[in-house]
Amino acid sequence: MSDHFALVKWTRRKSEVFTNNKYSRRHIWQFDEGIQVPASVAPSLVVPPYSSADAVDPEEAFVASLSSCHMLFFLSIAARQHLVVDSYTDHAVGTMEINNVGRISITKVILRPKVVFQGENAPSYDQVKAIHDNSHQQCFIANSVNTEVIIDIEM
Repeated sequence: MSDHFALVKWTRRKSEVFTNNKYSRRHIWQFDEGIQVPASVAPSLVVPPYSSADAVDPEEAFVASLSSCHMLFFLSIAARQHLVVDSYTDHAVGTMEINNVGRISITKVILRPKVVFQGENAPSYDQVKAIHDNSHQQCFIANSVNTEVIIDIEM
């Protein structure tokens, strides 16, 4: 149906030996029309200065991708139902641990969406839950992973 591209670029600094495993993991993700995002391994996995806390790590990006995909479907469904959303905030968290086949993976992501609706016809909790359930079923990213995705709705 469609292809999606990302360019990932890393270059060794001339001062780095590399084979001693003391090299910067900082790199760049480049998307679409040249948008660049600084990326690195998580500082919890590789200590600074070989990691960068001010860059996105792949695990954070994974959690953000699930959250963003879910949100975009939620907004689309709400709009089709003539519900006006003023804001959508999600403090999502992913848990990395040993999975059921003994490999380290992000086994669970908890989405904590808080949606503020405009007007007097704000939906009930059950209506909001139904939109979230539908969003989860349609989310391309959620459909692509084995990670358990939990939606903890904040009202």
